[in-house]
Amino acid sequence: QVQLVESGGGSVQAGGSLRLSCKASGRTFSNYVMGWFRQAPGKEREFVSTISGSGITTYYADSVKGRFTISRDNAKNTVYLQMNSLKPEDTAVYYCAAAARVMTTTSSRYDYWGRGTQVTVSS
Repeated sequence: QVQLVESGGGSVQAGGSLRLSCKASGRTFSNYVMGWFRQAPGKEREFVSTISGSGITTYYADSVKGRFTISRDNAKNTVYLQMNSLKPEDTAVYYCAAAARVMTTTSSRYDYWGRGTQVTVSS
């Protein structure tokens, strides 16, 4: 089992920045691909970013590319999502997830999920 707890959400104005953190506990953190997803009200959960177990390989949704940066610190069992140049359309609950397989953008292939943290961007 892997437990995931997100933090760092909040309310910011458009153009602002937030840094989300996801602390993992349980099994060996570096064995897991980590991902960030988000879900806005009335919409389906969507992929945001993913990072390999080593942290070397990353992938982003087109909607956040160039604005968001995913990283991880395996010594701290933590994955981060630095979000810059935030837009109102980034408003959502952000979830981190862990996958014990290859990197993927598909939510159903992630094995463990956090409870999410709210991000609200006002115009």
